[in-house]
Amino acid sequence: MTNKTTKSTGKLEKFLWACLISVANPLIWGSPLAHAASSAPPSAASPALSYADLVDLADAASVIVHVRIRNSMALPAARAGNVPAGYRRLYIEADVASLIRGEGGISPAVTYLYDAPLDARGKVAKLKKAHMLLFAKQGVRPGELQLISRDAQIPASSAEMEQVKGIVSALVSPDAPPRILGLGDAFHVSGTITGEGETQIFLRTENGEPVSLSIVRRPGQEPRWAVALGEIVDEAARPPQPGSLLWYRLACALPPALPLQSVRTLAPVDAEAARADYQLIVQALGRCDRTRRPG
Repeated sequence: MTNKTTKSTGKLEKFLWACLISVANPLIWGSPLAHAASSAPPSAASPALSYADLVDLADAASVIVHVRIRNSMALPAARAGNVPAGYRRLYIEADVASLIRGEGGISPAVTYLYDAPLDARGKVAKLKKAHMLLFAKQGVRPGELQLISRDAQIPASSAEMEQVKGIVSALVSPDAPPRILGLGDAFHVSGTITGEGETQIFLRTENGEPVSLSIVRRPGQEPRWAVALGEIVDEAARPPQPGSLLWYRLACALPPALPLQSVRTLAPVDAEAARADYQLIVQALGRCDRTRRPG
């Protein structure tokens, strides 16, 4: 046995002891990877992720890193913990190629657990030398990572690397749109002529920052709507660009219909107009394009 193999084996043994403690204590091993099961059948071929999928992963991960896998070893069943059918839990050693997100830096080499899907033959795809993007959080010890979900390791293609970098840049920007918690009050004012009116709908946000939607109708014109990040709605306000972080915050968080609570103070005719205007916005945003079923 070579020195390199001996070193890896010894490192694995130490890691397995940590796994035993972690599996027994979910407060230590809090990642969904260790104890959540996906109802969807696994596939060895990872489907392409949508923009919303990538934002979901990037927004939840405190560490995003591009790695080159150096070695992977299947954990013995007795020490692997609760692994769902169709997966095999691997202990992976990888070299860091670049850090995309993570305060305080990262070790040049990292280790982590990964639930690899089995193919039709019951085999795990070869991972050695593969370049991967990890969405994770720091583990218990330096150099250890915990993936935030079972599908939080994806191939590090050039296109997805650039897209993830753009997403992270938008997430950490000082003017990043806040997370939307739900809808607040809606107001509607009818105009002086038939078909004229304006609706404003306030949103509840995680950090309390004001976000509102406005819809203006004029006879003979297409309805115009916009989103404002601030107290004042000005003429420069526009709908969000599809595939932007603001679009994601709205399309993936807003309910399909305006709830009764939001129009409780309005007259029936104004409440009906506000609901119609809200539907216009929902249709313009389109569906949140999530495709993944994280485990």
